Amino acid sequence: ALALALTTLTTQADDVGLPDICKTAPMQMQQPMAMDMSGPTDDAHKALMAGMEAMNSGMDQGMQARDIDVAFVCGMLPHHQGAIDMARAELQYGDDPWAKQLAQAVIDAQTKEIAEMKDWLAKQPK
Repeated sequence: ALALALTTLTTQADDVGLPDICKTAPMQMQQPMAMDMSGPTDDAHKALMAGMEAMNSGMDQGMQARDIDVAFVCGMLPHHQGAIDMARAELQYGDDPWAKQLAQAVIDAQTKEIAEMKDWLAKQPK
């Protein structure tokens, strides 16, 4: 049953997939970007990677809660914060109006959802 569940989760994640444009890196970025920030060294990419590193660390910690519902919400908090951090990097360094508008929409939506999740967590038994 666990193997089937894991296969289902893997399949669902694979179904989302990235468009080819997301997989094709510019010539100066052909090396895979490592989590140790050894990838691109410009400030814009550093800001994106810093948000992702903090998100991954927080998700790892949050999902250790014993109660699965609490673990899910605790893992989602840094996930949403990571989206906000990446959106802030877009607002600071990006130049495309549509992408900047999307970034602001992400910040607005994720900020609201973080508040809702924190409120729900505050009501859970300790």
